[in-house]
Amino acid sequence: MSILNLGILAHVDAGKTSLTERLLHTAGVIDEIGSVDDGSTQTDTLELERRRGITIKSAVVSFTLDGRTVNLIDTPGHPDFIAEVERSLAVLDAAILVVSAVEGVQAQTRVLARTLHRLRIPTLLFVNKVDRAGARFSGVLNEIGTRISPAIVPMSRVDRIGARDAEVHGAIDLTRLADHDDAVLAALVEDRPAPPIRVRGRVHPVYFGSAITGAGIDDLVRGITRLLPPAPGHAAGPPIGTIFKVERGPAGERLAYLRMFSGTLHVRDMLGDERVTGIEVFTNGAARACGAITAGQIGRVRGLGSARVGADLGVRDEPAPPPEDDASFVRRKAARRAQFAPPSLETAVVASRRAERGALHAALAELAEQDPLINLRQDDERQEIYVSLYGEVQKEVVGATLAEQYGLRVSFRETTTLHVERVLGVGAAVEFNKVAPNPFLATIGLRVAPAPVGAGVSFGLEVEPGSMPPAFFTAVEQTVHETLRQGLRGWPVPDVLVAMTHSGYSARQSHAHAIFDKSMSSTAGDFRNLTPLVLMAALRRAGTDVLEPIHTFRAEVPPDTVPAVLPLLARLRAIPLSTEPAVISGEIPAARVHELQRRLPGLTRGEGVLESAFDHYAPVRGPIPSRARTGPDPLDRKEYLLRVLRRTGASAAAR
Repeated sequence: MSILNLGILAHVDAGKTSLTERLLHTAGVIDEIGSVDDGSTQTDTLELERRRGITIKSAVVSFTLDGRTVNLIDTPGHPDFIAEVERSLAVLDAAILVVSAVEGVQAQTRVLARTLHRLRIPTLLFVNKVDRAGARFSGVLNEIGTRISPAIVPMSRVDRIGARDAEVHGAIDLTRLADHDDAVLAALVEDRPAPPIRVRGRVHPVYFGSAITGAGIDDLVRGITRLLPPAPGHAAGPPIGTIFKVERGPAGERLAYLRMFSGTLHVRDMLGDERVTGIEVFTNGAARACGAITAGQIGRVRGLGSARVGADLGVRDEPAPPPEDDASFVRRKAARRAQFAPPSLETAVVASRRAERGALHAALAELAEQDPLINLRQDDERQEIYVSLYGEVQKEVVGATLAEQYGLRVSFRETTTLHVERVLGVGAAVEFNKVAPNPFLATIGLRVAPAPVGAGVSFGLEVEPGSMPPAFFTAVEQTVHETLRQGLRGWPVPDVLVAMTHSGYSARQSHAHAIFDKSMSSTAGDFRNLTPLVLMAALRRAGTDVLEPIHTFRAEVPPDTVPAVLPLLARLRAIPLSTEPAVISGEIPAARVHELQRRLPGLTRGEGVLESAFDHYAPVRGPIPSRARTGPDPLDRKEYLLRVLRRTGASAAAR
């Protein structure tokens, strides 16, 4: 039996979860269709999801269609939870992008469509809610063609669109299909039946229907089973898989959601130092205990205490993929890289009772396991914990989750914009072992240089790898990554090349009674403590610039309100790049987007529609903001050494 790992993606409220319910009903998994409004759906299992009527966590459900096992992943639609969508992309074989027949192509729809296209994920479009008042056919098709892709093929026609009894009929437009498929063109010219369409990311069939009434669902099911490619993979190959979700079980155990791409993983297999203690594979609407998980399948794995979202299991150096798996291999490798913007907001989470600070940190650390982009940051001096966010809704969800799942009442400080620092030039610094003023038994030389945007932090050696024990190099590399979370002005430094240019240590020494003397011998701690001093000295010589997140925006407004909207954009430091009679597009600082959303309706009689999405970082105009540092400050050498040496119980004199 073939397997298809299928994602459902959409702008919030377009009907993703309702479509999932309808497909489960069509497949015979459930007898009654659940309601998002009533909180009775299969995939919105969190109490918070049921109460708010939105999807917060990606959920997996499995069913069978025409002999094919479909593992369906229902993803959040609200942009505050885009990280959940990103983690799902790496495990998909295909996707359904849901569009509302009433609202049409919305801001998040376009962001998702661009990503699916970039990853070459075969995609069907489903225009939902044809039974709702205000539903459109030609208008929505035109929006899809102009805002998503001109390579679309309508697969349906709708009678009485906008009425409760709207009917959908399959109607393939062969002329438009022939524009994208030579085999169809040949069949059309030769007046013979068209061959099956093969959706490989080049053309997007568009289905119309209603997840609530079931209109058009049969046509969509035929598209899923006939047009979308099955999961590739070889059960006999080496075991290779990707973890795309982590959650806690009833007993607090860690559960890793795993997609297998190759080979087979068995219960009791060893992965590093950990043993697989249980496997559940999704099938027929439930997760069922199984002795193994094989290529193409999705399941939950127990026993992996160190499981992390995005981690790969199996061999590290993968062999070249077979030709027939080429597209899937490319998509998987690309999807492991970040596809969406990182969070651009930060807030401090404060426990309502001082005695619960420790419990709050433990709870947030557990939430960060499930969502690494929370970027937990603790300020020990101010006794505050910071989390990164995409928006205010996510902040509300974090607060509700802490209250309901952990019994913790919290408040939040004012949300602030997260800036970044870019390295301007090349800088180097070095401190030598047993040479004042270095109190640590370590030699470290580091050089920093700018890296391309999006490259991240890379660490390399320009010294002989065998010149020191591996643990010392590891200590330096880990500390480099930790230190660059706070640059010269306290902001993260995301894109930088760091090279280790000097190294040295004091070999292990013991007294006559053979007791190890750490005052005479280097330890990994020496390298961890010295690295921030050297790295920040090099960074100071290189210099950094503070950048703020910039969004692109598109505002559709009545033509007569444009003169009123433009002054507001100027006050918000927005830059209009294109002004048409009814559309203004341009760039705006992320920190001003919320105010533009709030003010636009009042200036446009409630008719203004705003789309915005993160686009890039740009140098801050005006006063340069800084962020209060957490932990010992390596930019203040005297204070840093006092705190570090006091913490380690050492002293400069002892060295």
